Amino acid sequence: MPCLTNHNDALSKQKLTTFEPPESEHRKISAYQPLPSARPLDHRQLSSHHTSLAMASGLSPLLFRSALRSATCRAARPQFRAFSLTAVRPSDTLQVHRDSPKNNANIPFKFTKENEAVIDEILKRYPPQYKKAAVMPILDLGQRQHGFTSISVMNEVARLLEMPPQRVYEVASFYTMYNRTPVGKYFIQACTTTPCQLGGVGSDVIVKAIIDHLGIKQGETTKDGLFTLLEVECLGACVNAPMVQINDDYYEDLTPETTVQLLDALKATATATGGAAAAQVPKPGPINSGRQTCENSKGLTNLTSEPWGPEVTRSDL
Repeated sequence: MPCLTNHNDALSKQKLTTFEPPESEHRKISAYQPLPSARPLDHRQLSSHHTSLAMASGLSPLLFRSALRSATCRAARPQFRAFSLTAVRPSDTLQVHRDSPKNNANIPFKFTKENEAVIDEILKRYPPQYKKAAVMPILDLGQRQHGFTSISVMNEVARLLEMPPQRVYEVASFYTMYNRTPVGKYFIQACTTTPCQLGGVGSDVIVKAIIDHLGIKQGETTKDGLFTLLEVECLGACVNAPMVQINDDYYEDLTPETTVQLLDALKATATATGGAAAAQVPKPGPINSGRQTCENSKGLTNLTSEPWGPEVTRSDL
């Protein structure tokens, strides 16, 4: 291919002559000859300039290697964060509505005569034009009657209070005390926030004891319909950690042994026909810890004297 070769040779020669300026345009300037617009450099500036050139020439390989190493590390490093392996706390497992045979708008719901009387007493606390402010206590009343806050309960509350059903749905879906799916006779809410994790044996040990004894996972109900387990956020009894709430009662200072005894006593009460089994259920509060309510574990250690009298208070109070 002589034509192509000759053409390339011509291009090469053209490139060489293109970057070689004519002899007439060469300016033979010393390395440190001052420019016309600049003042001459003195010996101190020349010395500093020499030093800068020496440092630049000596550091150039090092800077190049450092930049290359940084670029290589950035290219090899993953550009995304790894997924967290922490287990999700299902504290809102029961706060989702899905139509089911037990929970849909076609299931009728009406308050009993007794609860209608309670509703009348509740509404007396509010001006007639603001009776929708009673939505929370009436929702709670419906949940206690029906067992959970179904869509039919919410619709009936909306009808009674003359408010849009969506407003009732917003309240029921915001507050976690409204269970929007059926729960067992004994609704166990186990606190697993930091104080209960650190207090006593720790809430994880208590939750494991409940799971192992009942054979259910969090958010599930036993086959006999007696127990539902749910992990929740702080219940406000941090000083008596670990603790659980079962229906309306707090059981505190728990150990795996006392937790199992409590569950067995509740089950015996639900299946017994007499009242003897009910006497075996521990009293709400600290269990077998030897203290009353939230007092110090060593007993009363302060506020042991008689309270101050009126001499230390203002006379006009």
